[in-house]
Amino acid sequence: MERTKMNVSPSEGEAEDEALLEGNLKGRIEAVLFVVGEPVLMSDLSKALSVDPRKLSKVLKELKDEYDFQQRGFSLRLYGDHVQLTTRELYAEDVIHLLQPVQKQTLSQAMMETLAVVAYKQPVTKADVEQVRGVKCDYSVATLVNKGLICEVGRKETLGRPILYGTTDMFLQHFGISSLDELPPMPAQQEVAQDDSQELPGFSEK
Repeated sequence: MERTKMNVSPSEGEAEDEALLEGNLKGRIEAVLFVVGEPVLMSDLSKALSVDPRKLSKVLKELKDEYDFQQRGFSLRLYGDHVQLTTRELYAEDVIHLLQPVQKQTLSQAMMETLAVVAYKQPVTKADVEQVRGVKCDYSVATLVNKGLICEVGRKETLGRPILYGTTDMFLQHFGISSLDELPPMPAQQEVAQDDSQELPGFSEK
C-alpha cells in the first residue's frame, strides 16, 4: 500500500521552528551577547530568549567550558548576575596592536583604598570608610558611585540613618572576578596618610 504524503499544517510548522530555535539556544545566546557587547542581566537574557533561568545557567556554563577548552578568541564572563561575551585576555596584545587604544584610565590611590574598604567590609557608611582610612573620603565615594563601582545598598539604622555602600557587578567586571568570594585575603590594615584629593600621575576624571 502506497504511503500518502501529508502536508505540514501551520501549527506543525511553528512547532518545527520552535524546536529549531530550542536546539540552537547556544547560537541565540551568542547572537544577543555579541550585539549587546555590554554585560547583560541573566534574568533579562532569560526573558528575551523565553528560556528557564536554570536551563540558561546550564547552557551558559557549557558555552564557557567550550570556549575555554578550544581557546577561542572570545570568552564568556560571569559577573554576579550579569554575563558578557568578551575578548580572551590571551589575545589582548593582538587587539592592542591593531586598535592602538588610548591608555586606560586608572583609579587614584585614594580611590583604590576607599574601594578596598567597601569591598571587604560592605555594607559600610562613608564614616566607616573614613574611620579605617583616617581621612575624609567624600570625593572618592562620589567618584566611585559615578563610575558604577559602588552603589547605595540601604540605610544604617542609627542616628541620621547614613547611606550604606556596597560593590556592584561592574566592580566584579572591572577586576575580572565572578563573585566577591574570589577576592584575595583581606590585607592588614595600614595607616593611610595620603590626602583624599591626591591622584596618581596620568589619572583624570572623565
